[in-house]
Amino acid sequence: MAAHRKPRQRSLGGTTARTAVTFALAGAATATAFDGTGHAEPQLTPTQVKARVDKLYQEAETATEKYNGAKEKAGTAQRRLNSLRDETARKQDKLNAARNALGSYATAQYREGGIDPAWQLALSSDPDRYLDGAAFAERAGDRQAGAVARVREQLREIEQLRGAARTELNALRSRQAELKRQKKTITRKLAEARDLLARLTPAQRAQVTGDGTAAGHASRSAPGARPDLEPTDSPAAPNSRAAAAIAYAYQKLGSPYVWGATGPDAFDCSGLVQAAYRSAGVSLPRTTYTQINAGRRVSRSELQPGDLVFFYSGISHVGLYIGNGQMIHAPNPSAPVRVAPIDQMPFAGATRVA
Repeated sequence: MAAHRKPRQRSLGGTTARTAVTFALAGAATATAFDGTGHAEPQLTPTQVKARVDKLYQEAETATEKYNGAKEKAGTAQRRLNSLRDETARKQDKLNAARNALGSYATAQYREGGIDPAWQLALSSDPDRYLDGAAFAERAGDRQAGAVARVREQLREIEQLRGAARTELNALRSRQAELKRQKKTITRKLAEARDLLARLTPAQRAQVTGDGTAAGHASRSAPGARPDLEPTDSPAAPNSRAAAAIAYAYQKLGSPYVWGATGPDAFDCSGLVQAAYRSAGVSLPRTTYTQINAGRRVSRSELQPGDLVFFYSGISHVGLYIGNGQMIHAPNPSAPVRVAPIDQMPFAGATRVA
């Protein structure tokens, strides 16, 4: 019987192999074309870029306010920690002095040999003098007992201070970790926004960021601009403190936005209004979500020049109202401190602090 052999399979090689690879790649390309993967991101219109950049800036500003709050709390924790350490050092010095005094007393007792008082009386050449001395020693013993009690109390106080210092140190480290997280978020969001804006032409970027628009009052918002007078059509501020804050803000038109900055040459949004009112002698908290509670809440219809106006549901942006539906604010890294309408962002509330 003849043996049946399977036909030997030919390996792919040369032109045949290259043809197979070509077909395989072509098939993969076709498949990715249908499922939508493997393609470069489509070119965005300026309107789409603006929407995405605005969202990134809002998210970065939310992180900035959290950063500002964490930085403020970290500073408070550091000051408390320093104070606790100073107080602990002072009490430790007092404790060391008290221990030295007790050590001297113990050394004196040892040198006297600890002889029983009855034998000391019997052997004394002057019993009356001895009795007077014994009475003094008893009182001294009472004082030493009191000193021992005070040393024990000082030890307890020092241990309590050290426990409080450990708590503050843990709080400080937690705030520092939060600072790093928020800084990382801010940096990432701003980098994404810069990348999107870099894809546009200069004219498109100006359109997206608002430069050159009448609504943004760009003629007074160009970098380096420092107008000396307020526009004559602005309504008068209701009091001297509000007027001083507004005057300060006008002088800062054109200053760059820098997250975490409170002036005098760069600002973020809450840093600008804080600096403006600081110049007027009014102390405001550092963050938007604390500034909104710093004064009396007012409705939009009640707005007066000098009021703080807040935006977005998370209270992540603030401006200084100047009247006629306008405010001065520090918008974002692509736009300097400028005048803008308050209706360009979702209005969240207002506070009167002066």
